[in-house]
Formats: sequence, structure tokens, C-alpha cells
Amino acid sequence: MKLIHLSDLHLGKRVNEYSMLEDQRHILAAIVGIIKDEGPDGVILAGDIYDKAVPPAEAVGLFDDFLVTVSALAPVFVISGNHDSPERIAFASRIMEHGGIYLSPVYDGEAKRVTLRDGYGEADIWLLPFIKPAHVRRAFPGEEINSYTDAVRAAVGHMDIDPSRRNVLVTHQFVTGASRSDSEEISVGGADNVDAAVFEAFDYVALGHIHSPQNCGARIRYCGTPLKYSFSEAKDVKSVTVAELGEKGSLTLRTVPLSPLRDMVELRGSYAELTSRAFYAGTSWQEDYTHITLTDEDDVPEALGKLRAVYHNLMKLDYDNSRTRTNSEIKADAGAERKSPAELFSDFYTLQNNGGMSAEQEEYMLRLIEKTWEAEA
Repeated sequence: MKLIHLSDLHLGKRVNEYSMLEDQRHILAAIVGIIKDEGPDGVILAGDIYDKAVPPAEAVGLFDDFLVTVSALAPVFVISGNHDSPERIAFASRIMEHGGIYLSPVYDGEAKRVTLRDGYGEADIWLLPFIKPAHVRRAFPGEEINSYTDAVRAAVGHMDIDPSRRNVLVTHQFVTGASRSDSEEISVGGADNVDAAVFEAFDYVALGHIHSPQNCGARIRYCGTPLKYSFSEAKDVKSVTVAELGEKGSLTLRTVPLSPLRDMVELRGSYAELTSRAFYAGTSWQEDYTHITLTDEDDVPEALGKLRAVYHNLMKLDYDNSRTRTNSEIKADAGAERKSPAELFSDFYTLQNNGGMSAEQEEYMLRLIEKTWEAEA
């Protein structure tokens, strides 16, 4: 059984105020081509279909076109991610099933199961949308659910899984140990971590949420985003994951690379070097999304406008010289916006007390943060 695994389309996303819709339209067309070539038994979309819970009309239209095209080629399995509105993703799900499009419902204690068949028998595809502990506690008020691991374990425990059959889980969570990128939401103190052990019952776990493609064990995989959405992903090779299940226990994973309309690249050098035709000749950098770091000791007047005359999609401009390196020592907290609340509090505690927190203090702090976050959910 061959499955195409996709996730985190983030349709309608803007990166540094640049709309990515044209790039997304291009990459979805490329994905359709791959699906036609591969001839899969199913196509998985593991959450974060849209970048916002209320997406722009253009993004909805783009996804509608994609679904119509892909569902004519293979069954499509869609779940909501943390960026999506579960209610909007689930809308008209019963009607959509007649067209081979299976949408995860709003979680109420039951995960949707769809059964596929091939030469090796039946395989169950389980659709579990992004869930928080509060969602699962509402469904199972008698159970002790304090963490994301508890929540996912409880959700899986209430699935009627037949271990003699092949079981595939489609879900959208952060598995402990996965590597994040800058384009993802940072949770409070890693409170959203899910232990990979809760997925032992499944032959393949098709994950969404993390933007860099990676495996979390032999049977658990993040396919990553089809496009780069931050410069921390500049060196990533974006791709489509193809999962092939043979008989029970047999799994083969491979990837098909994707070529974007515009790449995301980081360039570094003096203004004179970067504006020399010899530097960028024969590259696509003039049309790519660029982050430029100038090494000139003196600021270049109107550098942004001048550089955009060469690099038309310059998103970000920095300087790296003796002056900025001195300033970075003074502004040691410049990276604070990327830290979680727990990390920020830990740094503050250390500064105030000339020492770190004890294990008991850290546990108490995480409980307080989790309680606050749940109250805002």
C-alpha cells in the first residue's frame, strides 16, 4: 500500500510580509504531478492546511482546487493542525466522503477510522487532529490527563485498534526529540512534548507540525513543509514522503524532492561583493527570497533599496561587523523572542539568584505555565 504523506501547507501564509500564495500554487501543482507519477492508494495531509484559523479566501480557493484534483487520483485524508480551525476543516465532512475526501472531525473522544484494502489485506487509517490535554479531559473526565503525552495516550487507548491489521496514524503533535525551526510556534517550556512510545501500536505514524523533514524512529516521520517558511530552513531539502506498507510489519520510506518557484537563501559579504555581477551571475538569487548579511564596517546609505534593485525579493538585511558584534554582547537577550516562557523564567531566576532552579521548582513552574495556557485555550 502506497501513501503520499504531506503536511503543513500553511496556505495563505505571509513571510516577512511577502505573500506566499504564488509559491504555494506552484508547489501544489508540482505535488499533483508527483501524485500522478506515483499512483498512490491514498494521500495524507497531516494538519496545518492553512496558516490561520480564519484563512483568506484565496487560500481556501487554492485548497479547494487542490482537493478536487487530488481526490480524482486517490482517496485524501485530512486532519486539522494547531493553526487550523477544527470546525472549518471538518465542515461538510460526510458529503466530502462521497468524493473520497476524509476529514477529521472535531475531537470528541473518538478518532475517525477509514479502511483501505490492497493485496496484503486491510489497513486502517486513523485520523487524530491536533489535541490538547483540555480537549481529551472533556472527552474522558474520569481519567487523569495532565500532559500532552497523557492526552495522546488516552486518545490512542480509546481507539479500537486491531493489532493483527496494519494501522496508520495521521496526527499533528510534537514528538519529544524532534528538531524545530523558526517558522513554528514555540510552546510553553516544551509542555507540548509527546513521548514516541505512545505510538507503538502503529505501523506508520504520519506526523505534521514540525517543518523540517525528519524521522523520530523507524516508523514515525515528519514529512516537513513543502516550502521553506523561515531562513532557518534555508539548507533543508523539501520533499514529498512516500510510505509503502507491505505485509504487516513491512514499511519502506523514501522521498521525492520538490523544486520551489523561489528558493530561500542566505548571502553574506560586503556591499561591493554582493552587487558585483560576477557574484550572482548564473544563480537564481536575484528572484529568490534572500537574507543578506553585510560585512561592511560602515553602514551603506539606503542599502535596502539599493540591494533590492539586484535582489528583488530581499526579505531581511543585517550587518555583521565589529560594531554589531559589540552591540550583541550588550543586547544578549536579542534572541529572547525565540525562547519559550519557561526558558525566559529560568534565565530570569538564574540572574536573580546566581543559580538555577531545582528539579522540583522547574516542575512546579511548568505546571503553572501549563495551567495558564490551558485557561487560555
